[in-house]
Amino acid sequence: MKKKISKINIKDLKFDAQGLIPAIIQDYKTSEVLMLAYMNRESLSRTIKLNKTCFWSRSRKKFWIKGETSGNFQIVKSIWYDCDMDALLIKVRQIGVACHTGNRSCFFRRLK
Repeated sequence: MKKKISKINIKDLKFDAQGLIPAIIQDYKTSEVLMLAYMNRESLSRTIKLNKTCFWSRSRKKFWIKGETSGNFQIVKSIWYDCDMDALLIKVRQIGVACHTGNRSCFFRRLK
């Protein structure tokens, strides 16, 4: 069975009551999950325009480009959305590490 790939506009995505949508960041070659962050419409538009991930900081209430202070940029290869249109999967080429702790991925601790 062949996969059907369709495209939508940003306005069609389902953002939460705070205007945010979760974005799972994944290595485009290895499929390793690198991090999870949140975007609003503007940060998603900036991501598309810059071809680098741009997020909305819920704590600082401002935009941030991944790597702007560390140099650990994420170059966007593709952006996907889920069947409910309320979550994003962004495949990137990670430059350096993704986690602020110095680990390649933010998912370096195991619960079970």
